[in-house]
Amino acid sequence: MEGSSSCSSMLSAPRQPSFLLSTLERLSNTPCLKLSAQEAPPVAVIALRRYLSEQAVDQQQPVFYSYDVTVTDGSWRAKCFLHPSLNHLVHTNTLRTGSDISVRQCSYVYNERRLGCGYICVEALVCDAEKSALLPGVDDIRSLPVLVKPGMERSMLLHSDVPLQPDCRHYLPLWNNDDPEGDIWMSDSPSSETVLDVSKVALLGGLESYLRYSKKPYPLLVKIIHKSRLRYYGRPGLKIHYPYQAYFEVADKSGIMSLVLWNDLCPEFYQRLSVGTVLYLQNYALKKSYSNKSRPQMSHYGMTNFTSTEISLNYREPAAVITIVSPKSVQPQWGLPEVSYQFTSRSELENLPGDYVCDVIGLVTFAGRVERVISKGNKGPDKYWSYRWVHAVDGTFDQPFILELFSTSHPEIFGHICPMTYLVCTQMRVCKVEGSQPYLSSSCGTEIFITGYHKGQPYVGDPRVKSFIQWTKTLKDNTVMQKSTVGGYYCYPHPPRFFKQTAAKSPVPLVSAADLKKELETLQYREHKRVAIQGWITAVRYTEAPRSSETQTMEGNEVSDDEQEQVGPEQQASPPTVKQTFAGGSLSPSSDRSSANILKIKNHQSETTPSCLNRGSASSKRHRNTHGREEEEVDQGQVCNAPFWEISGWSIQQQELSERLCQGGLHQDSIFRKFVFDERITLMQWSNLQPGQWTSEPIADPIPPASCPGYYQLTILGINKQMAVDAAFFPVGNVGDPRAVGLPQDPHNNTMLSCLSSGFLFPLSGAALPQPGRRQQHKRCPSRS
Repeated sequence: MEGSSSCSSMLSAPRQPSFLLSTLERLSNTPCLKLSAQEAPPVAVIALRRYLSEQAVDQQQPVFYSYDVTVTDGSWRAKCFLHPSLNHLVHTNTLRTGSDISVRQCSYVYNERRLGCGYICVEALVCDAEKSALLPGVDDIRSLPVLVKPGMERSMLLHSDVPLQPDCRHYLPLWNNDDPEGDIWMSDSPSSETVLDVSKVALLGGLESYLRYSKKPYPLLVKIIHKSRLRYYGRPGLKIHYPYQAYFEVADKSGIMSLVLWNDLCPEFYQRLSVGTVLYLQNYALKKSYSNKSRPQMSHYGMTNFTSTEISLNYREPAAVITIVSPKSVQPQWGLPEVSYQFTSRSELENLPGDYVCDVIGLVTFAGRVERVISKGNKGPDKYWSYRWVHAVDGTFDQPFILELFSTSHPEIFGHICPMTYLVCTQMRVCKVEGSQPYLSSSCGTEIFITGYHKGQPYVGDPRVKSFIQWTKTLKDNTVMQKSTVGGYYCYPHPPRFFKQTAAKSPVPLVSAADLKKELETLQYREHKRVAIQGWITAVRYTEAPRSSETQTMEGNEVSDDEQEQVGPEQQASPPTVKQTFAGGSLSPSSDRSSANILKIKNHQSETTPSCLNRGSASSKRHRNTHGREEEEVDQGQVCNAPFWEISGWSIQQQELSERLCQGGLHQDSIFRKFVFDERITLMQWSNLQPGQWTSEPIADPIPPASCPGYYQLTILGINKQMAVDAAFFPVGNVGDPRAVGLPQDPHNNTMLSCLSSGFLFPLSGAALPQPGRRQQHKRCPSRS
């Protein structure tokens, strides 16, 4: 092992002193290869990369994923291994790119199975400022030299796009497993212009006979008519370097069959294959299909679907030969079918049965923040799916499509969904829930396209797509933009007013207070869970948010508590505000009860029907994550003057609690923002997940202020009176709130209980959402193709 204290001569040393360089020198001269320091200058995190761990036998708690963290001190950059004990800092987004950290303990680790390789392991650190104070002074991160121990220049290979741990070949996305990540994924290879011998090709309809008699089949000439997202099936101990799988549906003149791309072929071909691509396949394998495999809906083609057999393309045994045929070389006499779609309009959605599969096109008016949900029934490493809620209008109905969109292995599209873009979603499943409007959910076979990605897609000639494009040309951009929103907490379908516990497995489980505590403690960054608890509301506090020009506009109709006694009947009929509901003045034309009476009635009813508090408990889970961008809370203002109510004896009773959870306010990230076209980059960054790599792009503008007149903080006492939960409640008060879409707006008397059970103030204030169904003739400015 080399003991030199200088860095590689291949790299010219920077002029200014370097903390990273001095650290490597000290590690080289330390007998135990370990350093500790109480104080250390900050370094900036410029990359966080995740990959499957090598499972250690002696670990009591298995660690499924490892992380490489790349840091810079402004002079050098170094890729280090993050000790597994620090993984939780990544899980909660405490350790994130674009921030500064102070390394308190590190060591140097030699690769015992590879010559001339080693790396720094960060074993203890302190996360400093949310935004780095160091990075703004760095002009070009890529120009900084990479720190390598002298004599170990071979480690330069490990400091590229390959994990530091031995036997690991590739990185995974930071927040899910289904997106391509890294330079191994090819996308720009040209199609073949070679002359193909199509005199002897097999038809899909005859492949079952080859499988039956184990004969080597002729080549195939097929067209891709459907593409599914990637599936990653890696787990510790699996001796497969690229454990990926991707399903396609291919067709020729005889019918349709599934094609599976396996393992090493996925990085090479997945991003190069798209719907409409023609393939010439040789040396493929035939296998029997899984009987319980979910399949895309292909009935609209009117062709035979061969479901008992599937085509397997492998990297070896046998090594498949895949030729992508140039569109110019495709001949009509081959008889390959045209790609077909089954677009559904919003006006038709109400009459479609549940689980019906369709395609949709619409103009985006709301793009929710990207969240994560853990995969159901996952027995291996924790697997998270990324998803977001989207609203889109198509000009046929006065309500938008409500779309639940999961990542489709195309992050360049999924991360750029924003209002004012044309959105196409294929293979969407109709979901119907009692008490809510129908919505559409994506599946593993869904593809998503937005403005900038429509050119050349087979659907551009579909009559319904052309009709939609003509309608959008009649709209005014400003009219649509004024009703468009981004981000915020969004939960659909809406919780029922009355919680019913059934024998069947409920999508919203009823949990104990102890289980709720565990759920909150294990909740990861942007992870979404829905649970129900039983309890009593023991205290309510109204907090008025800081006023901005936007907030004042929303509260233009609000009157103070004193003024409410003087207003006339016509003024009383105006929509209520959040504060008025708490104060309990003239909450509706027929209500003249005092706030004390309302709260007494509310408290009595909450004790008799505690399960109605499901909405409040569901909201509380978003407030647990005190790390990352979600830690910023709405200013609680002058708490001493805030309207407040509690049950008698609560001040004494709360001293006997064993624990109190979620003491905090409403997070800024939980409130939607109005969409402004000039601020779209900032808004997209804010609503997307924290990136795994920092880029030296111009600093984004500050996030626009939230439209939040105020909110309630409820204290819910567990049914056994041992634990209490503080939960923020922000009722829908304006039709401009994206949560108002699909909300059953049954009249109620605006008591606290009725607002909690319904989720909104009655009636909602503000102008109506865009009325695309009227197809009013307006002039549209920019074209969107």
